[in-house]
Amino acid sequence: MTAAFTVAAGVAHFSDASALLAFGLATVALAGLAWIVSFATERIGQQYGPAVTGVLQSTLGNLPEFFIVLFALSAGELVVAKTSILGSIFANALLVLGIVIVAGCHASADGVMRFQTRLPKDNAVLMLLASFLIVLIGLSAATEDQASSHIKAISVVGAVALLVTYAVWLYDYLRSDMPREAGEVGPRISMRLALALLAVAGVGAAFVSDWFVSALTPAMEQIGVSKAFAGIVVVGIAGNAVENTTGIVLALKGEADLAISVVKNSVAQITAFLFPALVLVSLLFSTQLTFNLGPVYIGALALTAIALWQITADGEATRFEGVALVAFYVIVAVLAWYE
Repeated sequence: MTAAFTVAAGVAHFSDASALLAFGLATVALAGLAWIVSFATERIGQQYGPAVTGVLQSTLGNLPEFFIVLFALSAGELVVAKTSILGSIFANALLVLGIVIVAGCHASADGVMRFQTRLPKDNAVLMLLASFLIVLIGLSAATEDQASSHIKAISVVGAVALLVTYAVWLYDYLRSDMPREAGEVGPRISMRLALALLAVAGVGAAFVSDWFVSALTPAMEQIGVSKAFAGIVVVGIAGNAVENTTGIVLALKGEADLAISVVKNSVAQITAFLFPALVLVSLLFSTQLTFNLGPVYIGALALTAIALWQITADGEATRFEGVALVAFYVIVAVLAWYE
């Protein structure tokens, strides 16, 4: 089915099909490719603990998002590139995590989802570090002080600092992993087939992301949706279909640590690896990405980091807290609608 939608998306891209049809087909194809990545990664990660499996799944699951932003920058769509990254952060940290917590509470006998505390705490620190950089750059740009004329240079140095911090964290985090229990079962496919599926899905994601970005602007104009809403909501959800499905399914199965690992690793990776890496890669394009964001989104990002710390740092979450995270996301989405 995924192959059929991928071919259909390609035909729509290279033919005279309407932008809305091309965008819809590319969106479904991206979601299908993300599911394949999730399925194959779960097989590869069967023998490992939540840390390795979560990192692997979030890394490969973020491939579509990486390509979407890359092609947006090459097309000169800076607004789409920035809001796509922010949309991924908000979608995973608020919407998906909120739903995962609600699902985890449903699977728990006493209605409380419990998980290891290290990842949520580390995740909050990485988000606060990124927010620190983004807030400072935003204040500098707003006040037009002397540093405001060097935002690109500050963004490059900040990107390197974030990447180094993420690398140090990742090294320690993976070393602390605990092996999965022998009784756990995953997809019944061979390792060779799983690797082949990952390779095919990765290549497919690159092509479909290009078609997705090409159809995005005309499709949104056709239905009267702003680029900000398209990036924050549409791309944020479509580009993170792995976390949208895998984390929820794992939570419903009662695998709280693994579910939290998948979602939290994705948030950490987008914030402290994908965003700064794209800032550096964008130096190769005429349209360059920096950490200079709109004041509203700077505030939303900083408050998201605080909310994550408050809700998940103690290693447990209730249904109420999950619903609150979803409510945070709804507010951000409504704001983006009117941008």
